[in-house]
Amino acid sequence: MKRVVPVLVIVLAFTLSSNAQKKKTLDQEAIKAMCGCFEVTFNFTETFNYSSDSLYRPSETKVDKGLEYAFAIVDEDDKISIQHLLQVGRPDSPMIIKHWRQDWLFQNQEFYMYNGDNNWTFEKKSKDDVKGQWTQKVFQVDDSPRYEGSGTWVHVDGKNYWENTTTAPLPRREYTKRSDYNITLRGNRHEITNYGWVHDQDNEKVLREIGKEDVIIAKEKGYNTYKKVDDSRCQASKDWWKAQQDKWALVRTKWDAVYGRNKDLTLAEKVDNKVLFKYLLDDEITAKKDINRIIESFVK
Repeated sequence: MKRVVPVLVIVLAFTLSSNAQKKKTLDQEAIKAMCGCFEVTFNFTETFNYSSDSLYRPSETKVDKGLEYAFAIVDEDDKISIQHLLQVGRPDSPMIIKHWRQDWLFQNQEFYMYNGDNNWTFEKKSKDDVKGQWTQKVFQVDDSPRYEGSGTWVHVDGKNYWENTTTAPLPRREYTKRSDYNITLRGNRHEITNYGWVHDQDNEKVLREIGKEDVIIAKEKGYNTYKKVDDSRCQASKDWWKAQQDKWALVRTKWDAVYGRNKDLTLAEKVDNKVLFKYLLDDEITAKKDINRIIESFVK
């Protein structure tokens, strides 16, 4: 006997599929709204201190600003990769600094979760855990790992935002100044605004030791605003990237091979008393074999 699928079931399936695609399109538009030329303000301050050390001194409040160019180097249906460049100095003769990179992956299941002291633990989540979600993977200036987490983009009441809480290394502004904690538990919120976007953070400074419970040393507020300005102000960044993009494509390819091993990752802090970004930001380093050798020398 031939089984007949009710028309209502077919209509419902089509509607759900259509709605999911519309939602995904809104997600993609929100992510790509983080591209452009921006005046950026960086604001960080410690809010609460939980240390038992009577001599504890909180980190100084940081308020800084700059010009940043962010652009998609990959724009695919399930992956959008945004490279950031910092433009500093005189407007007529600026210096360009390769800044962070953020990759957005749809329904990604593979993660490298930071576990302190330059260690990342590989985890694989189920399809159900990440259904409809986007993973944000954040990378250092040398494209080594920083932090990543998965969450759902929310589009409601005229707001468009994404939230996630995940472990991360110490921020560079504290890396050489603080040794009383080894993990930043980052509460990240990316919200698109009428002037650009906001990176809102509620962070915890955590001391993690093997065999012990995590200890929260302090809490921190971060509030970074990205105000979109005319793209012409970032022309120097565009020109710089045009000359540099082939080299950094090789760097990303090598890192992709490392991440593709799908196992826990530990990186050396220094090799021959030199940190990784100083090797890779050297203009003399452009050959594939040199890039591969340098990166591999840091992988333990």
